[in-house]
Amino acid sequence: MSLIIIKQTSWFWKGFLNSYTQIFFSDNKVFAAILIPVTFVDFFAGLFGLISVLITNSAAWLIGLSRYNIQKGYYGFNSLLVGLGIGIYYEPGLVLLFLVFIAAVFTLFISVTLEGVIGKYYLPHLSLPFVFGLWMLMLSAREFDALALNERWIYTLNDLYIFGGQSLVTVYEWWNRLSIPSPMRSYFLSLGAILFQFSVLSGVLVAAGLLIYSRIAFSLSLLGFYGAWLFYTIIGAEISEVGYSYVGFNYILTAIALGGFFIIPNIYSYLWVLLVVPMVAIVAISLGTVLGIFYLPVYALPFNIVVLIFLYVLQFRINHKSRLYTYFVQRNSPERNLYSFINFRERFAEHTKIPLKLPFYGEWTVTQGHNGEYTHKNDWRYAWDFEITDEEGKTFKNEGDYTEDYFCFNKCVTAPADGVIEDVVNDIDDNIIGEKNLEQNWGNTVIMKHSEHFYTKLSHFKKGSIQVRKGDRVREGDAIGLCGNSGNSPYPHLHFQVQTTPYIGSKTLKHAISNYFKRDNGLKELVEVGIPEKDQKVSNIQINTSLKEVFHYVPGMIMKFEVTGLKQKSACFEVKIDNNLNRYIECRESGSKAYFDTAPAMIHFVHFEGDRSSLLYYYYLSAYKISFGFEKGQTLNDTYPIHLIYHPGRIFLQDFIAPFYRYLKGSYQLNYPQKNGMIASSELNLNGTIQKQRFGHITHKMTFQFVVDGKGLKKFDFSNDHVQIQAICVQ
Repeated sequence: MSLIIIKQTSWFWKGFLNSYTQIFFSDNKVFAAILIPVTFVDFFAGLFGLISVLITNSAAWLIGLSRYNIQKGYYGFNSLLVGLGIGIYYEPGLVLLFLVFIAAVFTLFISVTLEGVIGKYYLPHLSLPFVFGLWMLMLSAREFDALALNERWIYTLNDLYIFGGQSLVTVYEWWNRLSIPSPMRSYFLSLGAILFQFSVLSGVLVAAGLLIYSRIAFSLSLLGFYGAWLFYTIIGAEISEVGYSYVGFNYILTAIALGGFFIIPNIYSYLWVLLVVPMVAIVAISLGTVLGIFYLPVYALPFNIVVLIFLYVLQFRINHKSRLYTYFVQRNSPERNLYSFINFRERFAEHTKIPLKLPFYGEWTVTQGHNGEYTHKNDWRYAWDFEITDEEGKTFKNEGDYTEDYFCFNKCVTAPADGVIEDVVNDIDDNIIGEKNLEQNWGNTVIMKHSEHFYTKLSHFKKGSIQVRKGDRVREGDAIGLCGNSGNSPYPHLHFQVQTTPYIGSKTLKHAISNYFKRDNGLKELVEVGIPEKDQKVSNIQINTSLKEVFHYVPGMIMKFEVTGLKQKSACFEVKIDNNLNRYIECRESGSKAYFDTAPAMIHFVHFEGDRSSLLYYYYLSAYKISFGFEKGQTLNDTYPIHLIYHPGRIFLQDFIAPFYRYLKGSYQLNYPQKNGMIASSELNLNGTIQKQRFGHITHKMTFQFVVDGKGLKKFDFSNDHVQIQAICVQ
């Protein structure tokens, strides 16, 4: 029973830990284990901070707010800061405890309100709730006679002795007496000040936690702080302002936020940090002057103002000349954001919003491509002409004197994507071989609308063969008509183009074709997204139903395995879908999740989170990319995100320079057998290799195999230097 309760409330305790790490945009448990004791250097500050988090997260749950936001610490971290501030400034007691309760709930209300107000502009509320909440309490507390200001700072060593004994006092004094350069001391003091702990020791511990959490965030913290230090020196402002007023954390947080968290870290984000930090300094100095009238600290307000303005400005870009890329899925780590972004760009950058298939069955030849020899010029250059050729490259039989002699004549033309028929011309006569109809240039034509400002046009149909009418809805692959020889067509062929307007004769739009085979010089290759070129023989992927049944994961699908070679002796995988419509496989035993995307002919795994010793992790590595089409000897290649193929300890040094250069790589290869199709009673073996590379040299190799028969997946094997896994599917 106790285990069930712990499991059911695990989200709440994750939210508690993340409320500490979210201050640094993190969800790292080790970091939380460091930050929590740091807050207790002043015991009552730590205690009231902890109580504030519990009150806020409990209130959020009772109100019915998003459990996901609570678990991520999005509500709790602002209340933590308010609780720490209250605990630092005022003497403990029942009155203060009551005020902490009120302040925690009020800070939650501010967080949710800002989430709704500025969230509409896709902006985070950052630590504005903390600033506003603590300001209001400090201003009103001046009228609270029952509340006394804290004098514990005079007796800090006594508090430390009570909390950790003489050894803790000794360590604390040693660090504070340590002779270190003033800029370094100010850096550590600024880090500790983020948690209202004004000591070098606190800053050193936070720096250590920051380094463990993220090498990029750590390097950015140095860049931001010392960039501000340099700016103060250049303009002749009081340098002590950075350290002794503890506003230095504004530069640290700004650098982490803009250099690597909200923006994918690269050399350009680092350069922008150097430009933005002086802005933060100007805002901090000016706000300090104004707020000093009311005896209010600036806290993190400069960081909030500049970061929000910068992120807001980026939303008005019409291009990416700045090379600043905002995250597409927040992984709560600059490294994970970077590696995921790079991997996504390598794998899917060419993918289109609306994937188009080739508009025919079987294999055809591109007889004229983009920027053609005869037509396809200027505004109409992005088009293709397709014909059918034999092994000798001929497009016709006999002498080719009649349209019926041409292999493509009378062959079925299909819809390249789902859409609505926008226009149809179906009454133009087919030409005699060698003649052209220039007055009715496009001949019999069909225009399809697939979305706003996105149309396809198919031309030169056989007269009277078009089977659809204007307004008809069609599905990808539906028969449209027959290839003919009408219009500007001396020989039967099919013209295909993409355009932004619904008119015959519209200018063409450059757009790729998805999931097709191309054959050059006898070699057949699968192309996920590409532009077919002249003389290439191309064909759509023909789905193998048996293969698709195995790897086409439908929500609710269950896979059970008996496992040897792992501590996990059995595994149950369930296919699920979350509130954001992300599909994933979850391992019931380990709680691990492998996220995937599906297309009509392909499946790609895109992310993994959880236990890397679980069977699901090895399954994720092996089923990383699979085509449902079967072509003998076919090979699929792909690359992994670095952080999901390497152990974190092995990429420690790589992380530091990852925004500028990456020397590690993980590659994937899947091989289809050298036989045609799959007979229901026989087995089909899909073998593959996974390679880790350093500076282009292979350092580690893994192998895997899927055995499939007519009933589905039979077994799955995985092997490397450390494990020999066999998972037999029992359902």
